[in-house]
Amino acid sequence: MAKKDIEKLRLKIKAYDHKLIDSSSRQIMDTAKRHDVEIIGPIPLPTETKKYTVNRSTFVHKDAREQFELRVHKRLIDILNPNNKIIESLSNLNLPAGVEIEIKMV
Repeated sequence: MAKKDIEKLRLKIKAYDHKLIDSSSRQIMDTAKRHDVEIIGPIPLPTETKKYTVNRSTFVHKDAREQFELRVHKRLIDILNPNNKIIESLSNLNLPAGVEIEIKMV
């Protein structure tokens, strides 16, 4: 089979908690293995960090500030030559709250 003949189902998973994203990616991998589909991943993508600096006081004490950090962890899973059963089972998958999954055909 040539490289152009291979269809891929690309799953991009995002979450704030790294334990949640690892458990949900493991759940996706188990579902894919149950349907005998070839998988690549989970590939860890760079963690996106957003930093916020906020004044502690509303009016005075300009030098007193608090800093907060928000981390978004990402994983990438490719499923090669997916069939209808795997697509249906992935859409019916019950993932924990706080985990965002984006499914795209490549």
